[in-house]
Amino acid sequence: MDPSPVPLNAPAGLCLVTGATGYVGGRLVPRLLEAGYAVRCMTRSRASLRDQPWFGKVEVVEADAADAATTAAALDGVRTAYYLIHSMLGGPRFEQADRRAAHNFAERARDAGLGRLVYLGGLAPAEDGQPLSVHMRSRAEVGRILLESGVPTVVLRAAVIIGSGSASFEMLRYLTERLPAMVTPTWVDSKVQPIAVRDVLRYLAAAAALPGEVAGSFDIGGPEVLTYREMMQRYAAVAGLAPRRIIPVPVLSPRLSSHWVGLVTPIPSALARPLIDSLRHDAICHDRGAVAKVIPDPPEGLVGFEDAVDLALRRVREAAVVTRWSSGSVPGAPSDPLPTDPSWSGGSLYTDLRLRATPASPAAVWRAIEAIGGETGWYSLPVAWQARGLIDRAFGGVGLRRGRRDPVTLRVGDAVDFWRVEELLPGRMLRLRAEMRLPGLAWLELHVDPAGDGALYRQRALFYPRGLAGQLYWWSIKPFHGLVFGAMARNLTRRALEAGAAPAAVA
Repeated sequence: MDPSPVPLNAPAGLCLVTGATGYVGGRLVPRLLEAGYAVRCMTRSRASLRDQPWFGKVEVVEADAADAATTAAALDGVRTAYYLIHSMLGGPRFEQADRRAAHNFAERARDAGLGRLVYLGGLAPAEDGQPLSVHMRSRAEVGRILLESGVPTVVLRAAVIIGSGSASFEMLRYLTERLPAMVTPTWVDSKVQPIAVRDVLRYLAAAAALPGEVAGSFDIGGPEVLTYREMMQRYAAVAGLAPRRIIPVPVLSPRLSSHWVGLVTPIPSALARPLIDSLRHDAICHDRGAVAKVIPDPPEGLVGFEDAVDLALRRVREAAVVTRWSSGSVPGAPSDPLPTDPSWSGGSLYTDLRLRATPASPAAVWRAIEAIGGETGWYSLPVAWQARGLIDRAFGGVGLRRGRRDPVTLRVGDAVDFWRVEELLPGRMLRLRAEMRLPGLAWLELHVDPAGDGALYRQRALFYPRGLAGQLYWWSIKPFHGLVFGAMARNLTRRALEAGAAPAAVA
């Protein structure tokens, strides 16, 4: 579709947002639209943005930041580009992948005569020569590549971002709420300058209007410098919890810490590791006055830590979380077409099909389908699902506790525990793609169709094995399908019937 027209008196120029499916990018797009910019979103899959409330107001192009031709097409006619691509979960050779994508994007931006590049990086230690974690090193390298592109570039460097659904906030929240007393690593005494997500978005949006001569790296942070221990205690106070007993010990390495965080919180250890690595050293602004000279603080000042936590908790309680840390794609997640697509190349495909007629209305069945996962669960053998989630986390996967963005509604691209919504036809069909560690590709489809005075529920699990390991995996779990998938079909339709028979709520 063509870009939305820019209203009169609005800022001139087209903004390209990469990483629009991610936590920050998904929130930046509506901010830019509100400011009057025309926005183009670059994504590898147009469908991943289809259910965003702002989808009809932006132009969407499919492109890969590592591909020269598609990136050049995405940048055509753009004035300002936001580079919000970074792999937090890592994976094999992720540094090389980040480097290659950044070099390609920088070169295509220079060739396109771009007026501005904006990148959100991480705060690194001030002292030269301090060893950086692999993720911090990669983010710093990407920033350097963009700064050397020849395009006026602003690199904003932030530490812990406090906002509903951010990985940093979720880690802080669950550690504090679930552990009234804890033995912790020494990094709980590192100094941190947390920043509210709304201030991050304000800086990013304002960067598009900076004059061309403004370029360089700028540290951004909130008004306070705290230790992680102080952040937990102050979170507890805002949340109405008793003070936490925190005992730091020197024996917990970042790797051990990440497994500990993965055990206690929904954050998988693979994501906890870079978060913890960034806390091994102080993460404070070296010169916050520099950014204030080009992007002044708002009249009311920056959002303080307690206010940021209170705002985030209110969003969580009201089920109004716009984006979550799980919004972005997982490195290594399959991108192959569904086995039933015409482009499928063939091979062994195993299915488990369950059909169930029910007197419940199609609308009631659909509500039960759309509520699956998260707090609702999977309608069968909770212990079995929890065990599968623990196995996944033990092998570095996302596990079952990733949860949902919203407890009632879904949209394409949402994470649902260790699945992701690949297709959604409201009232008719939900297709989930597995993001757990598997020797193959897996999908779960849930359909509902009208049938007489009730509905027909159709449930299909699909598995495409890879190699001998995939074959062995399928046949080893096949005896349990009757228990797991059979119970899911029975319990989901029963839940729909019970909900449909319940008295309507009084308005």
